Amino acid sequence: MTIRAPQLISWLRAAGEPSRLRLLALCDQGDLSVSDLAQAVGQSEPRVCRHLRILSEAGLIERLRNGQWVHYRVAASAPAASFVKGLLAQVDRGDAVFARDLDRALAETGSSKEPGVRTFESRLGRALKNFVENNTPPGRVDSALLVGVEHLELLESAASIASECTAIAHSRRAAQSARAFAERRGFNCRVLLAAGPDGLCERDLTRAGQSFELVILDHLATANTEFARLLACGRRALAPNGRMWLFERYESLEIPREKAKEKIVEHPLARLRRMLGDQSLSCERLSPIEEDDEHVLAAVAAPAVNREQARRA
Repeated sequence: MTIRAPQLISWLRAAGEPSRLRLLALCDQGDLSVSDLAQAVGQSEPRVCRHLRILSEAGLIERLRNGQWVHYRVAASAPAASFVKGLLAQVDRGDAVFARDLDRALAETGSSKEPGVRTFESRLGRALKNFVENNTPPGRVDSALLVGVEHLELLESAASIASECTAIAHSRRAAQSARAFAERRGFNCRVLLAAGPDGLCERDLTRAGQSFELVILDHLATANTEFARLLACGRRALAPNGRMWLFERYESLEIPREKAKEKIVEHPLARLRRMLGDQSLSCERLSPIEEDDEHVLAAVAAPAVNREQARRA
């Protein structure tokens, strides 16, 4: 297999920088997110993103979407993969910097403790966490329920806000990741595996065993559940004085083009407000979030009767 000189020079220029060589070595170990890589090399995410863009444009690494997240790995094309393998073969893997990078990456993903179980953290997850924390009244609440644990930052929020936290995971992998994450961070959180693939049902509510002052519905992580059904179940889990946070993809609330010709088009924001109203919930805050190539609608809602009583008082 021969490589033309211009291509080889392009690869050498991309890889011939200390931070990018370290990132290449990490990507050679498996699929890693920007957050994983930034933690491993001890640099800011914007800086790491710039290095990853250079490596990606050179064709040495590739961008892989894994559910809600974007990961990076060494390119699958034989010439590029062969070049990276040959280059890294010249690196002393006992070098303190490369060894430390790998240790940090393993610690961040949880792989060193539980092989095959990865804890995913992302810029989108942090944006969702910020939305919850920026719209939460001061002080702690007694109980919180999180439905969908793919964004572990939300688990962190729920556990930090509530004295008792219950999380419902829709897969064994997600439940394992959430339990490992909670144990590593010292959170007081009970993680339940959903009774079925839908992510939340009456049986789950019975197992949870109470109503909750704070309910977080991450429909991004429970996409198999019809959103209206998830919303109805979440409403039944909400205490009379509670608040609900929910996250849904913008495009999921859009009316398909073929159906839009048959009826008056309803804007996604208006549709979400109407769906909340159908559950006797009043929307207190509605905001778009755009991160990691995702366009999400985030909302805070409370029982409508409580809001009306507070207004009259």
